[in-house]
Amino acid sequence: MLSVLSIKNFALIERLEIDFSNHFTIITGETGAGKSILLGALGLILGKRADLSSLKAKDEKCVIEAHFQIGAYNLKPLFENLDIDYEETTIVRREILPSGKSRAFVNDSPVNLSALQDLGVALIDIHSQHQTQELSDEIYQIQILDAVANNSSILSEYQRALSIFKKGQTQLKSLQTEQADWIKERDYHTFMSEELFQAQLKAGEQEVLESDYEKLNNIEFVKEALSKSWSLLNEDQIGVNTALKEVRTALQRIAGFSSDFKELFERIHSVEIELNDVTNEMELQTEALVHNPEQLRAIDEKLQLIYALQKKHQVQSIAELLVIESELNEKLFSGSDLDTRIDKLLKDLKSQEDALKDLGAQLTQKRKEAVPVLQEKLLELLRLLGMPNAAFQFEIKPNKSFLNNGMDDLQLLFSANKGIDFGLLKKVASGGELSRIMLAIKAILTQYSHLPTIIFDEIDTGVSGEIADKMGVIMQRMSQKMQVLSITHLPQIAAKGDHHYKVFKTTVDDSTTSQLVLLNDEERIVEIAQMLSGKDISESALVHAKELLNK
Repeated sequence: MLSVLSIKNFALIERLEIDFSNHFTIITGETGAGKSILLGALGLILGKRADLSSLKAKDEKCVIEAHFQIGAYNLKPLFENLDIDYEETTIVRREILPSGKSRAFVNDSPVNLSALQDLGVALIDIHSQHQTQELSDEIYQIQILDAVANNSSILSEYQRALSIFKKGQTQLKSLQTEQADWIKERDYHTFMSEELFQAQLKAGEQEVLESDYEKLNNIEFVKEALSKSWSLLNEDQIGVNTALKEVRTALQRIAGFSSDFKELFERIHSVEIELNDVTNEMELQTEALVHNPEQLRAIDEKLQLIYALQKKHQVQSIAELLVIESELNEKLFSGSDLDTRIDKLLKDLKSQEDALKDLGAQLTQKRKEAVPVLQEKLLELLRLLGMPNAAFQFEIKPNKSFLNNGMDDLQLLFSANKGIDFGLLKKVASGGELSRIMLAIKAILTQYSHLPTIIFDEIDTGVSGEIADKMGVIMQRMSQKMQVLSITHLPQIAAKGDHHYKVFKTTVDDSTTSQLVLLNDEERIVEIAQMLSGKDISESALVHAKELLNK
């Protein structure tokens, strides 16, 4: 239950702290006094978005803090799912900074608005006037049936299965799109891969071919250079080898005189050996050079193929072409594997679909079983609320689609009087009738839910007199199982509360603020009398107020 609400610098409130008690609490006040501000503050606690217009003093931060006693409501699993520290006295705080930034905390740990909204649903149900229209919403109507049918565990299992099924459908669509794209590109990829395969490319091959091509394409020039070089080395009179031999012979004669001369001799000898080896290699290279137009043409053709492939694939080397060939082969292989993956996924989806249909059927059956139970309870409460001839028809029809809440379409038909045809609730029920029906439903739901707190914001719109008194009785009964707060303009309801707060505005030095006070017994008599007769309280109004409070 909500035990403390603290508000600082919010709308017309400078600073306010309210200690709430359990059971039935009434909040009254003139229109515009600030009752909606309290709901706005609670809305921030429950995760609604905030803006700078909420600040009374624009240069100070706004702080809303609420304390909840939740030890009896089995909310620890929810806290664990939201990764929030659990405390039996849980403190929720919202701060709006002058910069416009908003922060939220639960038990002093920062949380995002999504977590705060999920937590808020389990803490408070705020029922405002416009929410009466929820009665006309099919999803809300099914939620009512599910509560009475105790469908929460089956519905959770169904929704988990539906989430997995939808992910599978998304995956299937993605695979089928991938397969369609692969089929479109298969022939092209196959051609490209085959073209690269037929080229029989090898790493480093291009450099060897280019070298061989240059050698064969310039064979006469190369031969001439090699022959000339060989001649310069080996001519009898002026050849380098001949001169080198003479140098070696001269140094050999003096090598024994000094280690320095010996080292010179050895170095010249090494040069002579190396030069002889070079000469022999020149001779071999010259002999190997044979004019071969066919070989030259073959090398040229292979190089032109390599250059063409590089240009087509916009790369500079054979290594990059080999990478592209590997990637094309992988695409072709993965495409051929798509059929197998799609077939397996289709089988999985069929199994998941069968399981969903079974869970949907269970939900449908339990909803049908809950209809007479809900009807009986509704009609009993509506008779108490002055609608003795009200009647409902719940038409549950199968839907072939998997909806988030099952496989049912629901039409809630209503007739307020005997002899009047049934019609859609939203079309045939008046505002006052909708208010009474909603109160009856909320009263029924308290028997099946473990919600700590419910707040009614002028649910009594459109009713008065004896009916208002009965609405107060029902809210009073509800408060035996949960904390009930009612913002009301009706004295009949106000008199049923265990605690009574009044909201009022004061103006000091051109500054208007809203305040809230807990009324004592005498103040409460005056407040209810004023609700009965206006600002000029008559004696009869005071008597009537006392009668209502003692009723």
